[in-house]
Amino acid sequence: MPVKVLIVDDSSFFRMRIRGLINAHPEMTVIGEAANGRDAIDKTIKLKPDVITMDYEMPMMDGITAVREIMKQQPTPILMFSSLTQAGARVTLDALDAGAVDFLPKSYENVADGPNALKKALCEKILAISGQARSRSALASQPVHAPAEPARRSARKTYSQHFDLVLLGTSTGGPVALQKVLMQIPANFPVPILMIQHMPGSFTGAFAERLDRQCPIHVREARDGDTFRAGEALLAPGGKQMMLSAKGRLKIFDGDERLNYKPSVDVTFGSAVKYYGRNLLAVVMTGMGADGREGARMIKQAAGVVWAQEGSTCVIDGMPSAVVKANLADEVIGLSDIPRRLKEVAG
Repeated sequence: MPVKVLIVDDSSFFRMRIRGLINAHPEMTVIGEAANGRDAIDKTIKLKPDVITMDYEMPMMDGITAVREIMKQQPTPILMFSSLTQAGARVTLDALDAGAVDFLPKSYENVADGPNALKKALCEKILAISGQARSRSALASQPVHAPAEPARRSARKTYSQHFDLVLLGTSTGGPVALQKVLMQIPANFPVPILMIQHMPGSFTGAFAERLDRQCPIHVREARDGDTFRAGEALLAPGGKQMMLSAKGRLKIFDGDERLNYKPSVDVTFGSAVKYYGRNLLAVVMTGMGADGREGARMIKQAAGVVWAQEGSTCVIDGMPSAVVKANLADEVIGLSDIPRRLKEVAG
């Protein structure tokens, strides 16, 4: 059964182009369109789409207000379209806080000719978030007498080593997940934290500033040559790679164009092994794909520790699931338990 998509945008041009990209895919179909947030709410309730694509700036009701109302009345995975500006970054982060799942850059140049890159990203994201939502719906609809799914969460472990660095790798669903973790990490946390979140370069500065306002621990965007210390959480800048050049020092650079992700979780994880080895704790969290798996393998080979976020608490469990399937996870932990466990083992 094809994935049913509702397109919400006040531009008829954008709706036409996005409709063409989606309907060209054999596993998707557009079941409706809306030109403002109020119409989007009504059509969501009436048509019950599997996924909604949502613009922000619209008449009558903006996209963020519409996201909040849809989450109250008819919770549905929502993919935001965002401009790649500082203002666009703040709006997109507000939309993710309101309940949107993920975002894609929006510009007339991107959609004018239906380029392959946009089509690939759009279709991949729609299929991924609809698949996760359908899996949860199927589990929730099982009769009460059906056999329970075996729990994927692992038993709590004790570790003989101390930890000198914590790494958090995230993608889709990561901004909200990182916020939930860091809001429970105290300002005097005794270990520095490095975060690798798949995000455009214009977004990470605004995201780091937001986290710094919201969280007890000091958060900032990493810069080339930075040193880091306990009580700090540094975010890899979007569109760049972040490596360790020495113990406690970072190198930020453009990196190989052949790498799919900038920043890449694998790149940062792998570089940290050289300087921290068994005293490294890495957590692979919500996200599409398998970025982080090979870095986790290197950490395990150096006797470091790897955790994976438990799948039912992820927006998309591709990244942590890849680590679990490769037998690289020392613990599989629900999102709400990650900060507690970090405080237990790092303290």
